[in-house]
Amino acid sequence: MAQRPSKHRTDKTDYLIEAKSGRVKDMPERLKPREIMDRMGKENVSDDILLSIILRSGARGTNVLDLARKLLQDYGSLTALASSSVEELCVKDSQKTSCRYKGLGKVKAQVLMAALQIGKNMVQETLPKRFCIKSPDDTYRLLKDHAQTLDTEIFWVLHLDAKNHLKSAPYTVTRGLLDASLVHPREVFREAIRSATAAIVVAHNHPSGDPSPSTEDLRITRQLVDAGKIIDIKLLDHVIIGKNRDHQDVFFSMREKGSVNFE
Repeated sequence: MAQRPSKHRTDKTDYLIEAKSGRVKDMPERLKPREIMDRMGKENVSDDILLSIILRSGARGTNVLDLARKLLQDYGSLTALASSSVEELCVKDSQKTSCRYKGLGKVKAQVLMAALQIGKNMVQETLPKRFCIKSPDDTYRLLKDHAQTLDTEIFWVLHLDAKNHLKSAPYTVTRGLLDASLVHPREVFREAIRSATAAIVVAHNHPSGDPSPSTEDLRITRQLVDAGKIIDIKLLDHVIIGKNRDHQDVFFSMREKGSVNFE
């Protein structure tokens, strides 16, 4: 689900200029999102156009293209947006449901999350049926295409069976700067307990490109190792994924480097 490169064509440039002028329905027919997709094909349009087609409409003063671009700007990619939730997009107060984004109510947020979840499920279908995590290289190979497109930190958990076969697609625990309040053992191990997981590997990305662990990364990992011993679900490794530098793969395995005692 990595975000595709933008397609810079005259059609797109024209539509971006026109989109700022007001309602989508008032735009020339050739610049409306559905018309653009019909003409250019779904593979050749940008993500904001695809999102606007799913969302269908905006709100007074905010057209659907503005809404789509705002979501992508805030989250950085479709992958990061897919890791969100209806609850995150729509914050409830004591009187009503007031959403973070004008034009994105609860029902529309549910439709958006459903569409993005379908995409995530399709990724899971393409995973090798018995993908096995034998080394940190396997973890890196599984996550790198996704991780290296992100501008924010994502923390994943890989659920493994007794033979270290992947039981499901990587599970996203949190997004944003990592700290103990966000990456809490109960959040990391909750799904592992429910699915009778034998062991886990955790991983996260460093958007800066440098995969070296921070003091907080090490502290969180030690906390998770101790929690895993209590509930008898072993933490095998914590892999940090950086970005390619000079076309070389970059990742850091805490087990391989001996940074944390996993035994």
